[in-house]
Amino acid sequence: MRIRIVDAFTDRPFAGNPAGVLLLDSFPGDAWLQNVAVEVNHAETAFTHPLPAGGEADWALRWFTPTTEVALCGHATLAAAHVLHTTGAHRGPVRFTTRSGVLVATPGDDGSITLDFPTAPLTPVAAPNGVAEALGAEPLATFDTGPNTGDLLIEVADERTVLGLTPDHNALARYSKRGIITTARAEDPSRGYDFVSRCFFPNVGIDEDPVTGSAHTALAPFWSERLGRTTLTGLQASPRSGLVRTELRGERTLLTGHAVTVVDGELLA
Repeated sequence: MRIRIVDAFTDRPFAGNPAGVLLLDSFPGDAWLQNVAVEVNHAETAFTHPLPAGGEADWALRWFTPTTEVALCGHATLAAAHVLHTTGAHRGPVRFTTRSGVLVATPGDDGSITLDFPTAPLTPVAAPNGVAEALGAEPLATFDTGPNTGDLLIEVADERTVLGLTPDHNALARYSKRGIITTARAEDPSRGYDFVSRCFFPNVGIDEDPVTGSAHTALAPFWSERLGRTTLTGLQASPRSGLVRTELRGERTLLTGHAVTVVDGELLA
């Protein structure tokens, strides 16, 4: 069985967010899927199989971290679409049926892929007691991102604060279902991005996610309102880092990025 490792939201190897991708005939048992995700040991592994023609979707898609199945994942969806397109398994826009509804991935002429995802419903909330100490920065604004991700979105003072965070991951785990999205306005937009973020997801086994597509379904409406534009670019400033282009379309958010296959091998188990 072929297994691939794809770096998503980047156009070069060893950057962006790596994801395992397996094209299957059907989904085996959950225990096997979880064991493969543990073995791959990246933030997510995507499992997908074709569906009968004529339905609302072309492929079924599920995502597993090393500890659990998740309801929404951007970078592993991008990685799965990249594998389908580069191998010829699917041509043109691909519709995935997922736990978050039907998600569409459309290839661009420049080699990019655009994901059509549900926009996160942001609800202002008070900063929980102790979250500033756990994060290592004082929140300026705090939002719940809704049921698909269950994150806490926290705006901090500036880009330097985001880059300098050294959070207590064990302490952060008590403040949200999945984790914490931290963000600030770009210090210098001429560098090619409008806002910066970092994402910490200790509750699903990921202390810091390299580039999080699903987080940008919350970051897009947050920054579009503040910056007065529906089309933006975000830099997720992890050690690997990556760029996500966002376009807010009401209840849907478009996420655009590139992907690179770095491993193409055989799974023997």
